[in-house]
Amino acid sequence: MKILVVDDDKEIVELLSIYIKNEGYEVENAYNGKDALAKLVNQKDIDLMVLDVMMPTIDGIEVVKTIRESSQLPILMLSAKTTDIDKIKGLISGADDYVAKPFNPLEVMARIKSLLRRSTYSSSQERGIDQLEIGPLIISKESHEVWTLTNQSIQLTALEFGILYLLASHPNRVFSADEIFERVWQQESLISAKTVMVHVSHLRDKIEEATGGEKVIQTVWGVGYKIENR
Repeated sequence: MKILVVDDDKEIVELLSIYIKNEGYEVENAYNGKDALAKLVNQKDIDLMVLDVMMPTIDGIEVVKTIRESSQLPILMLSAKTTDIDKIKGLISGADDYVAKPFNPLEVMARIKSLLRRSTYSSSQERGIDQLEIGPLIISKESHEVWTLTNQSIQLTALEFGILYLLASHPNRVFSADEIFERVWQQESLISAKTVMVHVSHLRDKIEEATGGEKVIQTVWGVGYKIENR
């Protein structure tokens, strides 16, 4: 697997590249958003991007927005900004996860491995059924694809698919934000509620746009989220 590391701080790029290579992955580097987008166009075998927010030419938020117009590439954002609103902005733009600087390289590697696992195989796929049909949706476990009953494809990130499959494969059961985070992200839940909330919001928007406003995922206030088997 190949990982693209993008940061205008060359020391950070070099440090992460060492850790990534030590785990057996290939590494590509870029030092600004423009070069990062060019590498994605020219190299189709990149499996994940580690992306700094504050960069010259094109910042990380704009890079993510551009990528999300045509790709669901897993993206881990890095930033010296640590407030909740900055994290939420990063996730809303389409990033899959967020690590604040200064960071522990081992934590970054753990997040990278988790995202790669999510992009290749969903940990929430606990049943042996290849397809689920629930409400207006058909969900394929094997291909990680989702369609409406009118055969319209819904493009989801790996984490969005994981959340949807988890809820759909356990109809009527309410999952807390902590449970969703631990099952889908495959990490111990620390401060996960806002992260899960943002991804659920993205997921809802995509489903409602494709289905003409169907409210598939329900919020049980003070408890969590569920999908009812209708």
